[in-house]
Amino acid sequence: MAEQDHHHTHHPSQVSEADWESQPVPEGLASPVHEHHGHLSGHEDRDDHAVHSHGQHAGHSTAMFKDRFWLTLALSVPVVYFSPMFGHLLGYMPPEFPGSAWIPPVLGTVIFLYGGMPFLKGGLNELRNRQPGMMLLISMAITVAFLASWATSLRIGNFDLDFWWELALLVAIMLLGHWIEMRALGSAQGALDALAALLPDEAERVTDNGVETVKVSELKTGDIVLVRSGARMPADGTIVEGQAEFDESMITGESKTVLRTVADPVVAGTVATDNTVRVTVTAVGDDTALAGIQRLVAEAQASSSKAQALADRAAAFLFYFATIAGVITFIAWTLLGSLPEAVTRTVTVLVIACPHALGLAIPLVIAISTEQAARAGVLIKNRIALERMRTIDVVLFDKTGTLTKGEPEVRNTATTNGAGDNELLALAAAVESDSEHPVARAIVRAAHKRGLKFPQATGFASMTGRGVRAMIDGRTIQVGGPALLRELGLAEPETLAASTREWMDRGAAVLHVIDGEQVLGALSLEDAIRPESRQAVGALQSRGVMVAMITGDATQVANSVGAELDIDEVFAEVLPADKDKKVAELQARGLRVAMVGDGVNDSPALARAEVGIAIGAGTDVAMESAGVILAGNDPRAVLSMVDLSRASYAKMWQNLVWATGYNVIAVPLAAGVLAFAGIVLSPAAGAVLMSVSTIVVALNAQLLRRVKLNPSQVR
Repeated sequence: MAEQDHHHTHHPSQVSEADWESQPVPEGLASPVHEHHGHLSGHEDRDDHAVHSHGQHAGHSTAMFKDRFWLTLALSVPVVYFSPMFGHLLGYMPPEFPGSAWIPPVLGTVIFLYGGMPFLKGGLNELRNRQPGMMLLISMAITVAFLASWATSLRIGNFDLDFWWELALLVAIMLLGHWIEMRALGSAQGALDALAALLPDEAERVTDNGVETVKVSELKTGDIVLVRSGARMPADGTIVEGQAEFDESMITGESKTVLRTVADPVVAGTVATDNTVRVTVTAVGDDTALAGIQRLVAEAQASSSKAQALADRAAAFLFYFATIAGVITFIAWTLLGSLPEAVTRTVTVLVIACPHALGLAIPLVIAISTEQAARAGVLIKNRIALERMRTIDVVLFDKTGTLTKGEPEVRNTATTNGAGDNELLALAAAVESDSEHPVARAIVRAAHKRGLKFPQATGFASMTGRGVRAMIDGRTIQVGGPALLRELGLAEPETLAASTREWMDRGAAVLHVIDGEQVLGALSLEDAIRPESRQAVGALQSRGVMVAMITGDATQVANSVGAELDIDEVFAEVLPADKDKKVAELQARGLRVAMVGDGVNDSPALARAEVGIAIGAGTDVAMESAGVILAGNDPRAVLSMVDLSRASYAKMWQNLVWATGYNVIAVPLAAGVLAFAGIVLSPAAGAVLMSVSTIVVALNAQLLRRVKLNPSQVR
């Protein structure tokens, strides 16, 4: 079987009479060497592993926030139920028995010291660093509520500041918010752990003596494994025998199976649904796609986000606002001669200055947007990238493997002797059936797609740089390019010339089918455009985003693809090392750029762009600079990024405006600025309004689930 020494030539303007294998394959017809896949799956996070080092969460695990939340919530129930202030609000009297009055103070103290400790420590750190934020705002509110409530419980002074129930709910909700946020940060790791748990423990390794069962950890690169129908791939590899429909839903989100045949790459965790195949192991251990994505997740967990910075800035504003308002309130009411009222007003201002809503505003949006992205097959490596997508002016797609499939496809056929196109294609497929070259596979694939049955060929031979030949029913059939015609001393019939000239003008490769000394017809092969690319380009443009394409292919090839997809701007014949310069050119024109590529050769461009997006996640991608990884290779997923970015940013601002806007109104009322008109916000009313604002924020964040992110639903 001649597999590597092949024949097909490209148009002279691109690779002059060059052998497909002895010369570099043009980018437009490159075989899918790097068709990477990552692993994404919805799953609960593994709390004990999700330890983050960013911002105010330093040293705090997801499990810690979760455990403190549940215990705090349990303790909050009796605190709230036995609170006279809460009972008064709902119109009931808490039951009284010896010691009942001490239930809120005692349990409230436990909540303050146990549930509130992360905030107290975080607030102290922010104070030391002179960077007030969320932790300092929370710690100030719960500390004031704690001291004022004890003063009321011990009847120190003439105050009615029973904030035990408000203290309990505030700590519980803040713990919930931080738990939700850290779950969002760690959920991708949990998803990968869940996928890893689905991998088989054992594999069937093919040896000279048959098949032996070994542990997956014993597999080595180069081993051949037998994967039976219904079994999962134990490692990354390449099919060497057989073909099967593979269920890749765990990495692409698409339920439709994908046909994988000889020379196609397959990824650990995918399922051969209908046939048995033999696969050569190409990656094990840390070199697998799964390990590469796990490294990306580790980077994602360590990344910071402007979204949290946004919440911290809002918290810092409220801290200064509340502090100044509290001082002014105390001085004003003291000068009016009412010290008890001054203390009551001041405490109320400081307590309600920390709204529950602010603690949930960003975490809820982050959690839901991360979940939605994962369901759409998008791994957010750096959350800043997601936030920047809303501002992008132009999306620059690398052509090969992104807008196109990166493999040749028979596009046209033409005949000279009255024979049908199907007969011509069947003859070519018969000759090429013994070759594994990408062009040969494309011809055979086209014949199968048309349902053609082709005769058995014998005596297959490859003629380097010219073509191939074989015997079919006693006839010598040859397939090759212009070099083969010249060698045989044949001229291309005029009836073919018009068609082949048009094909060549758009950069297609042309092969002739020859019977003896008669040219039967010709085939054109071009890089196959993904059907999804048209939808992706049109949908981006409908959202006001320009679409550009960059490629190392010849200008006529690039322009042909650009025209077919209605691309706004095309950059052709660009070396990989110069792609980042094109990104810089777009930026110099004042455009914000999102670069979409395979994450390997495009690394400099991905790094330079405002947002780098790698399509087809894999081991090589782990070394690159993309901020976002698309688990599949559907360019429409970029639409998901744009829509989710715009929607999540809007929700963040809506929640922050609501949370802070409530305080801008409630704090002055609590301070008593309208007391002269008989309008004063009581501590109880302020606490109720705070709870209402929390509900509003939570419901508003849930609206993110309405954003349609399934690529097949792109409009």
